[in-house]
Amino acid sequence: MSEKARLLKEVAIFGGMSEEIIEFILAHAVESCMNKGEYLFKEGEKSTSMYLIEKGEVAIIKQCGSHQYLLRRLVAGDCIGEMALFDFMPRSASGYIMEDTQLLEITASNLMEIYTQDLEQFAMMTLNMGREVTRRLRVSDERCFNVRVEAEINNGSIEFFTEGQH
Repeated sequence: MSEKARLLKEVAIFGGMSEEIIEFILAHAVESCMNKGEYLFKEGEKSTSMYLIEKGEVAIIKQCGSHQYLLRRLVAGDCIGEMALFDFMPRSASGYIMEDTQLLEITASNLMEIYTQDLEQFAMMTLNMGREVTRRLRVSDERCFNVRVEAEINNGSIEFFTEGQH
């Protein structure tokens, strides 16, 4: 098994995938290198690809007005952009390259080829992707809660706080 295949098998999205499907993904994924300071993608762009970070670091940035806010940093072994393969909506945030980065791009058409080859493996991969998106949603929910608690249930009624009250 190649070094890249071992890396892929360690990524949660590809957990439990057969060696044949891992090799298929590697054979069809597009490898790219990006330099520090470049954008992998920008918020609002259309996309049908996800990326596996082989080396480097990518910051996920959200625009609000004229400000940009860091949502999270992703490093080697992390996947980025998998939401695009579920909802085919524009990118919800930007991917900014923090250091020279090596990536594998996996497209929706790659996944459709897996679907036609091995429905069971396709189902496992999509379930794994759903689990990863859900895990990230739980982390985001917790962060939102910790940053801004707006109300408390007390004796069966909801008490809303004003900023800085709790």
